[in-house]
Amino acid sequence: MKRFVLAVSVAALALTACDEAGSGGSGGMVVGFSQIGSESGWRTAETNAARTAAKQRGVDLRISDAQQRQENQIKAIRAFIAQGVDGILLAPVVATGWDPVLREAKTANIPVILLDRQIETQDPGLYLSSVTSDQVLEGRMAGDWLVKEVGGRDCSVVELQGTVGSSPAIARKKGFDEAVAKAANVKVVRSQSGDFTRSKAKEVMESAIKSVGGTTICAVYAHNDDMMIGAIQALKEAGLRPGKDVLTVSIDAVPDIFKAMAEGDANATVELTPEMAAPALDMLAAYKKDGKAPPKWQQTPTKLYLQDTAAAEYERRKDLY
Repeated sequence: MKRFVLAVSVAALALTACDEAGSGGSGGMVVGFSQIGSESGWRTAETNAARTAAKQRGVDLRISDAQQRQENQIKAIRAFIAQGVDGILLAPVVATGWDPVLREAKTANIPVILLDRQIETQDPGLYLSSVTSDQVLEGRMAGDWLVKEVGGRDCSVVELQGTVGSSPAIARKKGFDEAVAKAANVKVVRSQSGDFTRSKAKEVMESAIKSVGGTTICAVYAHNDDMMIGAIQALKEAGLRPGKDVLTVSIDAVPDIFKAMAEGDANATVELTPEMAAPALDMLAAYKKDGKAPPKWQQTPTKLYLQDTAAAEYERRKDLY
């Protein structure tokens, strides 16, 4: 009898563990998520949104923080393959160098969905789909706003680029350049990577102020809001008035930039929604059920926000990030 009770207890524990792991019962799929890191408020929001989406769907989401290093992401993907997960979400830190590990995932019949960034590959069949914004459009919207805002006056722009080689840095620069190319009076006089972080962007902005001359800078364009926050700090410390003496436009729409806009220190931001994982998990579930490949790209919405709605947007978003 004791042996029978022990066996039943062990079986019950095994079933509970299986359910909590998401590999049986109501647990659903087991999905690996190779996240770039937590270098910005937006990145943290994307991770939090992914956890929420997974919990709502009964998915065991296993998140690996790569600390902005591609080699860590490759190791994580291989670990997920070894675990035999049902799918992998990948937010790629850079655009190139993914084919070998993605080929390993495909050989193991584990579908991969890209989140918020694209990759460069000779074989698009190595990943199932991608959930991203139109990053060229984001840059173009930022540039269009700036051209309209300055009118016909000459404007020297400092550009803070994202991580070198990443798809957002490449695409957001391309879109912005396309927009300002239509206005001969708007010129980018300094363009340098701030690596998507506040601290690095502050250093780059301080250097730009010294080399270009603070009073000659008309505007700052940053590939994400966190870099703009760093740039605003540098401008203030140099005795300039961001949002007034120097126009600002950036991308992401995180709470801190809305706070800066409400206080008059920033002018505009282009939204990049952090809600990327939910549609990706739904695609994985559908694919696992019927085997039908989803569209290769699911585009998220893009919107420009200005100071007039900043206070309300800050209140709406401050607890979500």
